[in-house]
Amino acid sequence: MKFICTKNEFSEAIGNVSKAVSSKSPIPALEGIKLSLKGNILELTGYDLELGIKTQLNVKAERDGEYVVNARLLSEITRKMPSDEICIDINEKMNVNITCGYTEYNISALAADEYPELPAFDREKSVSVSQNILKNMINQTIYAVSSNDNKPILTGELFDIDESGSFSMVALDGFRLAVRNEKINCTEKYSLVVPSKALAETARLLKDDDSRCEFYTNGKHIIFDISGYLVFSRLLDGEFHNYKASIPTDFNTEIIIKTKELMEALDRCTLLISEKNKSPIRCEFADGQLSISCQTPVGKISDEMSVDINGNPVTIGFNNRFAIEALKAADTDKVRLQMNGSNRPIKILPMMGDSFTYLLMPVTLRS
Repeated sequence: MKFICTKNEFSEAIGNVSKAVSSKSPIPALEGIKLSLKGNILELTGYDLELGIKTQLNVKAERDGEYVVNARLLSEITRKMPSDEICIDINEKMNVNITCGYTEYNISALAADEYPELPAFDREKSVSVSQNILKNMINQTIYAVSSNDNKPILTGELFDIDESGSFSMVALDGFRLAVRNEKINCTEKYSLVVPSKALAETARLLKDDDSRCEFYTNGKHIIFDISGYLVFSRLLDGEFHNYKASIPTDFNTEIIIKTKELMEALDRCTLLISEKNKSPIRCEFADGQLSISCQTPVGKISDEMSVDINGNPVTIGFNNRFAIEALKAADTDKVRLQMNGSNRPIKILPMMGDSFTYLLMPVTLRS
């Protein structure tokens, strides 16, 4: 295998596919990137048996071939090369010669047959979504994914799609729930749980425009086709929580509040809270005012702001980090907070419609 390519394009591609490479594995090939050259098309693949990322580059080719090169070493060498064009020459003895200007490296490769095959897919049935919409859906829900491996199904997000094209992306961790809804052009029913790592990498590759992203499934895996990149992921097995049954349909109190103003007030409380000094935020909603307070061994803070209140006064406690993450994900100037007393979840909604729904479990306050 021998080819010449531009340093920046090669470095970017290596950086992206490396996200799916094992940092340490008993199988040496899984610590590498598979380079496959056919004609002028160079294919780069990273795969750790759970997550895979593949892309292609146009290069100046001299000799076809297929080998595996250590991802960390290849990335560092490429990044530190001095000029624009890099030449990579790999021979049958697994010797890798990398040159750029007067700089020359010689390292070792592995045979491509040591690399695992990526899962196969039928691309006839696919779901198409605008890249900016899918990126927004992921970013507005991924904060609520569980980091606890005791319930593996909750370490991913549910893709709940019905025959009418109603697409809900759902994450929950037992303390909070995030649902993001969109209408898409789809006549198939899907219920898939995608690992959060795969979604984070997918969101990183998605663009902020309305170009299309397609995804496919074979029942055990999902693949996202994103502007020159393919992201493969194993799906999580198990029954996802019946999230619809957890969302309250009525309320006794509704508050309309400025998102940024509330976030800033909660952030001020954060100065007194740490892993060592934990305490819930106390919020009292009454007479058009929100009174916020928090007390820890470090000190005490109190704050007030004007809000629109409809319904009964309520005093409620909650985790400040969870609340800030939900408000940040909302990405709207104002939100509606709906409550049914101090012992029921707080429901966070946009001003109009239900494009997102967030639930926060309350925290018991000391008398």
